[in-house]
Amino acid sequence: MREYRKLLPCVLGSLIVAILCGGQAFSERKLPPLAPLPPVPVPADNPMSQEKIELGKLLFFDHRLSGDLSTPCSRCHLPTEGWGTPTPLSPGYPGAQHWRNSQTILNTAYYAKLFWEGSSLSLERQAPAAAQGNVAGNGDAIMMEERLAQVPEYVKRFKEVFGIDRPGIMQAWMAIAAFERTLVSDPAKVPFDRYAIGDRNALSPAAKHGLALFNGKAGCIQCHNGPLGSDQDYHNLGLPEHPLFQTMPIAQITHRYEQYSKGVTEARYRTANRDLGLYYVTKRPEDIGKFRTPSLRELKYTAPFMHNGLFETMDEVIEFYNAGGGPASGKSPLLKPLGLTTEEQADLKAFLESLSSDEPPHVTEAPQLPEYAVMK
Repeated sequence: MREYRKLLPCVLGSLIVAILCGGQAFSERKLPPLAPLPPVPVPADNPMSQEKIELGKLLFFDHRLSGDLSTPCSRCHLPTEGWGTPTPLSPGYPGAQHWRNSQTILNTAYYAKLFWEGSSLSLERQAPAAAQGNVAGNGDAIMMEERLAQVPEYVKRFKEVFGIDRPGIMQAWMAIAAFERTLVSDPAKVPFDRYAIGDRNALSPAAKHGLALFNGKAGCIQCHNGPLGSDQDYHNLGLPEHPLFQTMPIAQITHRYEQYSKGVTEARYRTANRDLGLYYVTKRPEDIGKFRTPSLRELKYTAPFMHNGLFETMDEVIEFYNAGGGPASGKSPLLKPLGLTTEEQADLKAFLESLSSDEPPHVTEAPQLPEYAVMK
C-alpha cells in the first residue's frame, strides 16, 4: 500500500492528462486530473496515534455522545451502508427529521470543508456540529462530557492519549476525527487507481471509453477532478426538492426550523420553499441552491445521491446530467444537455464504478462499549 501512496498527483499529473484524458478539450483548462489519493493530511494540533484512533472508534459508536442516548455518529454513518445511510434523508434525532442526505465519511479526511454547504472547517469541528445539532445528535456538551467522566475505561484512555485526568469533550471530538481519518480508500483495491499507476488491464474496455467520456463529451472533469474526484467548490444543479418535503409534516417542520436557525431574512423565512445551500453561509443571493461537489469515490456503496438523496441509482444521476440538470432557477452554466447515447451512458457508469473499491471498504462491527461506574 505504501508504494501506491508514494505516487502523488504532482508526479502523475502530466502522464494522466496526456494518456488518460485522451487530449480532450477540458485538459487545456489545467484541471487537476483524477489520480490515486495522496497521504492523508493530518493537522499539527491533532497528531495520529493508534491509541487515539482506537479511542475515537469507541466514541464514534457511543450513544452517550447524543441527547437521549439514541444518536451516536454511527446512527447516520453505518459501516455496512458505505458509512452513510440508505435512506434519502438522514434519520436525525427522534422527534425530528433531518433535511439532507447523510454523506459518507469515507475519504472526508481530504475535504477542506465539511457538510453540504461547507459550514465546518475540519473534522474536529464537524463532529460537535453534528452531535450537538438540534435535528442531528441534539447533545449538550456538558452532559456528554459528564457521561464520559463516569466511565472508568474512558478516564484511563483519555489520560493515556491526551494526558488529562478527566475526559474532555473537545478531546473526544479530536479522537473521533483521528478515527475518521483512517476511513480512506486503498488505491491497491480501486480499479482506476491501479490503472492510473500502470496496470492497463485494471479497467474494462467499457470503463476506458467511459473515462474518455468523463474527460471529454460528458464534461464531468469540470467539477469532479483531482484525486478526490471533487473540485470542492459549490454549484447549483437546478435540483428539485425531494418529494418527501411535500408529504411529511415533520420534514416541513425541520425545513422551517433550519431557515430560522441559519439566520435568513424574515422575507426568506416566510417564503423559502427549498434548501438554500451555500447561501446560509455567505448570505449572497447568487449562492442560493449551491452545494459542494461530492467525491466520486466509492459510489458503488454510497447511494442515494445528491444533497437531498433524490436519486437512488447511478443511472438516474447520469440521466439527470445528460438532460442538462434540473429545472430550478440559478443553475450553473456548466450544465448543458450532453447527448450521450444509451451505450455511452453505460460506459460512463462502468468508469464511475471503477472509482470504487473492489469490495465495501472498512466494514466493521460496532465495538463493545465500556460501562459506567459510580464515582468514588
